[in-house]
Amino acid sequence: MSTVAESNPCSICQKSTAKFLCVGCNTYFCSKHFKEHEQKLSTKFDHEIIKSHDELLVQIQKLEKSNYLSLDLFIQIEQWRKITIDKVEKAAERAHHELIELLDKQKIIITKQLEPITKEIHSCRDQDDFVESDIHRLRQQINEIQRSLQQLIGKDTTKTIIVEDDKIDWNRIIYIEDKQQNLPFLLNENVNANVKWIQNGITVAGGNEHGNATNQLYHPWGFCIDDDQTIYIAEYSNHRIMEWKYGATAGRVVAGGNGQGNRHDQLNYPTDVIIDKENDSLIISDYNNKRVVRWSRQNGTIGETIISNIGCLGLALDDDGFLYVVDHDEHEVKRYRIGESHGIVVAGGNGSGDRLDQLDYPRYVFVDRNHSVYVTEYKNHRLVKWIEGAKQGIVVAGGHGQGHNLTQLSNPYGVVVDQSGTVYVADYSNNRIMRWTQGARQGSVIIGGNGQGNQSNQLHSPICLSFDREGNTYVSDNENHRVQKFNIDRN
Repeated sequence: MSTVAESNPCSICQKSTAKFLCVGCNTYFCSKHFKEHEQKLSTKFDHEIIKSHDELLVQIQKLEKSNYLSLDLFIQIEQWRKITIDKVEKAAERAHHELIELLDKQKIIITKQLEPITKEIHSCRDQDDFVESDIHRLRQQINEIQRSLQQLIGKDTTKTIIVEDDKIDWNRIIYIEDKQQNLPFLLNENVNANVKWIQNGITVAGGNEHGNATNQLYHPWGFCIDDDQTIYIAEYSNHRIMEWKYGATAGRVVAGGNGQGNRHDQLNYPTDVIIDKENDSLIISDYNNKRVVRWSRQNGTIGETIISNIGCLGLALDDDGFLYVVDHDEHEVKRYRIGESHGIVVAGGNGSGDRLDQLDYPRYVFVDRNHSVYVTEYKNHRLVKWIEGAKQGIVVAGGHGQGHNLTQLSNPYGVVVDQSGTVYVADYSNNRIMRWTQGARQGSVIIGGNGQGNQSNQLHSPICLSFDREGNTYVSDNENHRVQKFNIDRN
């Protein structure tokens, strides 16, 4: 609220003595109605904000362990327990019968082995016809059968018969794992394929023209979102990684930021950043230094080079912890085990070209739960899918030359694939985000596509995209030096 020098008509009583302006609704009030307006705002704040907040807090505090049992996962665990116990009991019963059958079988074999010895013993005794060598020989034969019997009924040997080795890892026979811990947030597979997003985006990072202040970005490229909606952004032209907390008006430098260079505390045109939760670190594509570096999230001041001599652009981690790196220079995607410097080619690797076994200046990569690799190709204007172990890819978006039709892409960059197989692509030169449902012949524009510009419903050279757990879309709006959030339209 503020006072103004000149009087204006009150919006309630129309008297020309209104000297109070509500900056929230841009409305003038006289003294009397100004106080009433303040009271209404106060009541509204208490009801819509404080009450809702307190109700949410109570719900969280009431979330007792006893209430967890209604969750589907607990039901699944209990069902698994009952089924597994039944299977174990049946397996034990089967093994019991198998052991009896084995003992009976061995008893018959040993008895038959003993029969000729028994006959010879009776003959020797009846005829009283034996010498020392007979005693020694018969003693050896009896001892041999005795050993066979002991092996059959002995504790250690019987255990060997039942199970050669206890190979069950009881800590892994059933366990809870966050399969998405190293994956970008995905749209739920139950989200309708025709879901829409509010077309006016909200700036959540940058947006204050380009610069190197902490409230500015300078050509944001790849980014990732943590569980608490903190955003980590690779700033291409500021040679740094910024951490932007949810709702913050400024970020914090967490890697680089010491000028352009190749020292361990510097970056040189970084193009992507992902979170390695297992090692609590950031993995960064340090493009112009031709290296992939790992930077601790615990106030790390220098990076550790984990892969050298690679024209790295996009990065991805699969749910087994393998690292995928787009090698822009070699027109291929390689997979690495974290800590190893030599990877294997999983897409491309046959020189630049437009054949299905080739890539042409690949940009970004996404890996789904089946370890299929999705790669955007800058010069082929397409998105290709390489199934694990495949020798060539499948075009799933674009591939009809450069253009702005719904069947085309123009220099695509970032890509995300949801759990239903729908792909989302940052269509860089068309200033839009495209969606292709599985098997579709053409895509649809879900964000942008309103011409190049800096309005809230426009994009200018979008690079990367991601989703939060609610399905809201985030886009690095490169030439507008900002990251935009487009809320899902729930109407």
